[in-house]
Amino acid sequence: MKLYIYTKSFPPDITLIKSEGTKKAIHGLASGLVKCGVEVIILCEGKSDDSFEMPEGYKIKCFINPNQNQTFKIASGLKQFISHNLDSYSLIILSGIFQPRIYAISRVLKKYSVPYIVFPHDPYNPAIFSKNSYVKWVYWYFLERRVLRQAKAVQILDIRHAEFLRDLKVNTPVIAAPNGFLPNEVYPEASLTWNTESTPKFFFIGRIDTHNKGLDLLVDAFAQIVETSDAKLIIQGADKGDKKNLEDRVARLSLSNRTLFLPADYSTPTPLIIKNYDVFCVPSRFEGFSLAALEAMLAGRVLLVSEVAGIAPHVQASGCGVVVAPEVSEIKSGLIKLLECRSDWKEMGLRGRHYALEHLDWKNIASTAWDQYQRLMKFSD
Repeated sequence: MKLYIYTKSFPPDITLIKSEGTKKAIHGLASGLVKCGVEVIILCEGKSDDSFEMPEGYKIKCFINPNQNQTFKIASGLKQFISHNLDSYSLIILSGIFQPRIYAISRVLKKYSVPYIVFPHDPYNPAIFSKNSYVKWVYWYFLERRVLRQAKAVQILDIRHAEFLRDLKVNTPVIAAPNGFLPNEVYPEASLTWNTESTPKFFFIGRIDTHNKGLDLLVDAFAQIVETSDAKLIIQGADKGDKKNLEDRVARLSLSNRTLFLPADYSTPTPLIIKNYDVFCVPSRFEGFSLAALEAMLAGRVLLVSEVAGIAPHVQASGCGVVVAPEVSEIKSGLIKLLECRSDWKEMGLRGRHYALEHLDWKNIASTAWDQYQRLMKFSD
């Protein structure tokens, strides 16, 4: 059985792939599946019709679509490809959340009786509906929920995220599989060091999306500990329109001399960036998993993560950090707790690294996912 994965765009450039979490997750899953002997084809849309084969062994098939905006109009070539190549014995994963094209493709798949899995990457917890609430709820009731209910399964990053679907009256079967790492993302343990004496540095890396990533909560919590600590806060990533407001917030709280904003760096591997800091922070209001947090574990860092994140159970199981509710008081308490156990950072960081190496390899994750896909389709090896 061939496995298809649809995502709106997917460049054959590994640097661009690694600049966005969902693309990186698709790359990792596809690479892991190939190692398990599965033929994987990623379907996407772009400015031209192209086909590529990646060094990892999966293929990319791109269909020209003049409409690059978020519309319901999908590429005519993609529709033809589905009608000519996919049938009731095929399986396609639709990667995305609240995307009109996902809805449009699901209608085409329904027409040709092609089973599909939805892989939203984010959980449908209440916080995801709190921004642009009216638009999202209308879209949910008329479109998104229908796509999920008619799916063969919903792929989630943490089994706990199934609870959000059930609360929203979506009883579709779920496939729970975390994100993982590839071998080339692991650097020698001998290259890691831990700061036990100089100024401790709290670090966030990712897109600067204040609401989603809870960066306002992190800044407010940090403001409450600066009088008792000489810690600094570093925020690095691409501006999604929120950076100016976040900088203004930092200035109002008189944190400008303790907070540093850095631009995104796509040329340096993320683990090599993270290892220069001490405490990795993921205070998100909603979060599917956080590949950056996994990279922080591989870099031997201690972590503060939001309880909703799919990586939170792994942080707890390994003992490499603290798990908190996305609230200022909780984040403040978590930061203080980590500062108080500073002498244990190396031991904690290594526990997280060893746990990740044992449990979160993409090949093993893909193998488990593939078994679930086959059972779903009533196929056997």
